Amino acid sequence: MAVTFARILRGAGVDVPLDSVIVFVGALSHVGLENRDDVYWAAYSTLIRRHEDTPIFDRVFAIFWEQLIQVEQVEQIQETESVTLLVDSDDEQSDETNADAIDDENTITLRFSSIETLRDKDFAAYSESELREAEQFMTSLRLAGPPKRSLRLQQSNRSGGRQDIRRTMRAALQNDREPIERFWREPSTRLRRLVVLLDVSGSMEPYARALLRFMHAAVVGRQRVEAFTLGTRLTRITKELANRDPDRALARTSAQVSDWSGGTRLGECLQNFNDNWGVGGMARGAIFVILSDGWDRGDPQALAAQMARLKRVAFRVIWVNPLKVSPDYAPLARGMAAAMPYIDDFVEGHSLEALRELTEVISRESNSLRKAASHA
Repeated sequence: MAVTFARILRGAGVDVPLDSVIVFVGALSHVGLENRDDVYWAAYSTLIRRHEDTPIFDRVFAIFWEQLIQVEQVEQIQETESVTLLVDSDDEQSDETNADAIDDENTITLRFSSIETLRDKDFAAYSESELREAEQFMTSLRLAGPPKRSLRLQQSNRSGGRQDIRRTMRAALQNDREPIERFWREPSTRLRRLVVLLDVSGSMEPYARALLRFMHAAVVGRQRVEAFTLGTRLTRITKELANRDPDRALARTSAQVSDWSGGTRLGECLQNFNDNWGVGGMARGAIFVILSDGWDRGDPQALAAQMARLKRVAFRVIWVNPLKVSPDYAPLARGMAAAMPYIDDFVEGHSLEALRELTEVISRESNSLRKAASHA
C-alpha cells in the first residue's frame, strides 16, 4: 500500500525518494490504517519535503483514501492492484488456519487503480471510471507558459530601471528633505493567456471526451484560459467549463455544443475565431493550443491562410494530434499538411503521459521563440 501510494505521488510530479518510502512503511506499522488523520500525517511527514507539494499531496491522498478505498467482495480486476486486509474479531486467531475460516463479512478489500497503470494507456480505450480517475491527475498538471511583460510597474530592489519619484520624495521628507535613499520601479510580469481549441468532430470522438476533461482542468486551475470547440462551427465554452464541479461543467458544455461528432471545417472555424476574438486581442501574445487530428472537409488553403494570420500574432502555436503516437503516422491529411508550416510544436495527445509532456512544451521557451515575444 505504502509503495503504491508513493508511486502515485511520483506520477503526480512529487519527488519521493526510496528512503522516505521506507520510513513511511515503518510509520504505518505503528499508526495502522484505521484512522484517516493518522495515515495522512504519517504520509505527509515522511513523503513531503517541499511545502509547494502540499496541494498535490492533498488531492492525491483524497483520491487514494476517499474515492478508491471500497469495502467489497474480492474480485479479479484487470489492471488493478488489490490488497486484502483480513479483519478477525478475535485477536488471538492469527494463524493461517483461523484466517481461512473468516467469513466474507470480516474481509475488507483495499482496492485502488494506480494512475501509473493509466499513464500510457490510449484515451480511446478508457472506460468512464478511468476517465474520472484520470481527471484527478489532470488537475495536478501545471499549465504555465513563459511570463508576459506588463505595462504595469512594480517596486524594484535594483537600480537601472525607472526611478520611483513619489517614493523617493516621501522618503526624503522623512529625512529633512534629503534624498538619502532612491527608489526604483520596473515592469511587472503576468501570466500569458492560454487559448485551447478542441476538435469535436466524428474522427476525434474517441479522444474528445478525455481532452474535454483536460480543458476543464485547465480552465478551473489556471487564470486567463479561453476554451473553444471546433466542428462545423466554432463554440466558446469557457463559461461552461468554469464550474468546478466536473459533472456540471461537462453537462453544460454538452448542451452548449451542437455539433458533437459531426464534420470538421477547421479553416472556417479559425476564420471565425480570428475575425471575432483572436487577431484583435485574445490570441495576441497568447499560447495557442489546437487539439485535433487534422482531418478537415473544408478548403486546405483557407486553413493555411487562417493559420498564417494566427501565427503572426500568437506567442506560440502548438498542435496536439492523438494520432501522432503511431510509428507510421505522417501528417498527410489535407488539413494537417496545410497547418504544419505555421506550427511551433507538433505533439502527441493520446494519453496522460502525452498531456504531461504537453505541459512541459507549454512552459518551455526556446531561442527561436524570443522574436515572437515582441508581439506580446
